[in-house]
Amino acid sequence: MYYRFGKVFYFFSVMVFLFALLYFYAALPEQIGFRLEDQGVLLRDYAKSTFFYGFALIFLALNLVTVYTPKTLETKTNLKLHRLFPIGDPFRDYILAWFYSFGGWVNLSLSLAAVFVHAINNQDIIDASAYNFWYFLMPVVLFIWVGALFVLLLKKFKSTKVVIN
Repeated sequence: MYYRFGKVFYFFSVMVFLFALLYFYAALPEQIGFRLEDQGVLLRDYAKSTFFYGFALIFLALNLVTVYTPKTLETKTNLKLHRLFPIGDPFRDYILAWFYSFGGWVNLSLSLAAVFVHAINNQDIIDASAYNFWYFLMPVVLFIWVGALFVLLLKKFKSTKVVIN
């Protein structure tokens, strides 16, 4: 049941990313920069289309990596993983929920990166430092999420410990 919430969160994050990428792509100038000098001058100019296609490829690659494992568990193509988390095991639901929600957090982080690029390139409209809280929050959340995976796996391994007399 939890993994369904994870899936909903994942697909919601995909929609948020697509909206952010398309919306901010339309608002960017033809030449964009990714770094600012101390005086506020943009460094490393790139074409707007390079940013769009590069970001889309990064998004696809990260989503393939994060969704591959839960899909192989759901479809039973990864037999070792299916043996570890069989149908009916309560940890199966938790691990599926973790993977889908982790993919959602990765997508939200990419959305925030699109906001950051927009903020850097449109300093007169939006100040990049206005989102400092969110820039620091996303890595912290991802770190906590990875820690939750280790806690989840530790609980699973403790529950499967065999006692030999």
